[in-house]
Amino acid sequence: MHGLDLVNTAIFVGSALILIGIFSSLVATRFGAPLLLVFLVVGMLAGEDGPGGIEFGDYSTTYMVGMIALSVILFDGGLRTRLSVFRGVLRPSLLLATVGVLITAGVVGLAVWQVLGLSLSLALLLGAIVASTDAAAVFFLIRTGGMRLPGRVNGILEIESGTNDPISVFFVILLVKVIVSGGMPGWELVEEFAAEAVLGGALGFVGGWGAVSILNRVAMPGGLHPLFVVAGAIMISGFTTLVGGSGLLAVYIAGLVMANRPTRAYPSIVGFHDAMTWLCQIVMFLVLGLLVTPSRVMDYAPQGMFVAVVLTLIARPVAVWVCLWGAGFATREKLFISWVGLRGAVSIFLAAIPMLAGVPESQAFFNIAFFVVLFSMLVQGATLTSAGRWLGVALKATTRGVSRIEIDIPGQNELEIVGYPVTGESVILGLSRIPAWARLLMVVRKGQILDQAEAGGLRPGDYGYFLVPRERLNRFDTLFRESPEVARRLGVIFGELAIRGETRLSELEQFYDLSFEGHPPEMTLAEWATQRLGEKPVLDATLAIPGGKIVVRRLESGRIANLGLQLDQLLQVEPDERLLARLEEEADELRGLRSWARSVRRRLQT
Repeated sequence: MHGLDLVNTAIFVGSALILIGIFSSLVATRFGAPLLLVFLVVGMLAGEDGPGGIEFGDYSTTYMVGMIALSVILFDGGLRTRLSVFRGVLRPSLLLATVGVLITAGVVGLAVWQVLGLSLSLALLLGAIVASTDAAAVFFLIRTGGMRLPGRVNGILEIESGTNDPISVFFVILLVKVIVSGGMPGWELVEEFAAEAVLGGALGFVGGWGAVSILNRVAMPGGLHPLFVVAGAIMISGFTTLVGGSGLLAVYIAGLVMANRPTRAYPSIVGFHDAMTWLCQIVMFLVLGLLVTPSRVMDYAPQGMFVAVVLTLIARPVAVWVCLWGAGFATREKLFISWVGLRGAVSIFLAAIPMLAGVPESQAFFNIAFFVVLFSMLVQGATLTSAGRWLGVALKATTRGVSRIEIDIPGQNELEIVGYPVTGESVILGLSRIPAWARLLMVVRKGQILDQAEAGGLRPGDYGYFLVPRERLNRFDTLFRESPEVARRLGVIFGELAIRGETRLSELEQFYDLSFEGHPPEMTLAEWATQRLGEKPVLDATLAIPGGKIVVRRLESGRIANLGLQLDQLLQVEPDERLLARLEEEADELRGLRSWARSVRRRLQT
């Protein structure tokens, strides 16, 4: 019975820690704290030095949990990456994720070798342990700080985050083998590195292609699709590692293949995998927190501080400058990418590998790595958004995240049904129509379901459902973001006419062939708009009229002073691919829109 009680206690404690981690993440979101740090602190509080008093020192379990969690997390990273992200940044990103890791590990290792007195192989191992970045923490801080990144900077960080972890794991395992075996010839190291990378990439591609083929050809109950994908991802990672390849690289490539091929039940797979990724992060961080003893960490604070300073101020900037040389990045962008190199759970996980292999000084490595992660989160994490604003790289977010609901179509892999809420500042309201490749299916308006003919176009407050090709979903998302500046600019581009509020309705009817039936001709446009709004006027309030719409543009003492008249006859140009690509990339929106507007006007004049 004692054994059963122990199991039940472990189940209760484990689930309680996960729930505490979830609620702690809500607090972290509110105050902008790095999620990794929150989960680690929860695990430390539950450990032997905290109120929980749990003694945990099982490095084998830690390694197993870490490998499974990293497999799921990296597969999710690939699953959400479109090949369009790679445009223009593939080469520098891969250099930063490979050569950059080696440079970072080398600079830290040489510094440790010279100052801390470790052997060169042990010093390089410590450098390799802390060489990888945790871009997931970076993007969480960017979002909570209300910031966004330019397209190229965002792309290079996203690709680096998905590919540098496998390189770091490989480098650490390789150095552990060298130390344990007493050394390997140089060419053997190169050959083993190349073999693992090639085998990992090949098996990842084959595994991803095979998983998509099975999903598209084999009829499964709906709930089994996501489970099949998660189990398949873990199996790809485990099998690739067993045959001598890089399992983590393979699982990332498999996710990348699935993201860029038509896949049945893709919306449900992504939704389920999102939950699994959160669970894996929480479990991994909690286990790593349990493994740490804070009192021992502080014994290595001087060494940890030295490694953290060298890593942050010397090694990472050197790697960034070398790898991004000639790639067209401005100095301020390279400074920001250098400061973004936060260290996370992977560094602590990698520090457990020498412990399992019995490498000398491995206990010191684990505590130093943990101190480096704390330093990175508390110093770099706390100043990330401030550094981005100061350098002019992280721009103020002018759009809100898109709220999208996806509905899988049985037997159809190319198209998806998606639904979006429409607000008064949605970009799509500034366009004449939706793109030709999308189809409006129905609109929910004030509790009523309307088809396309009944709806007569989208209005603020609507919820629209569309049939969209899956490869164009990211581009379609951009049209439903809230961006007052872009929406207003689009309205001006398409011929918005400035009208004074005291203009009489009769004058508008005469000059623009409009009809304000049921209202006296001597009524002013401001009076008509105030009457229609039925409440205190607000800027950008939109009123539909036959043949166009009227928008409130300026208020004086709470009264309408100026309005904008947008006529349907001036809004007959369909949004082209150049504009949609510009909006998707969110790169210099206003300048791009002005350039696009000039081409539109030239076409209208011909």
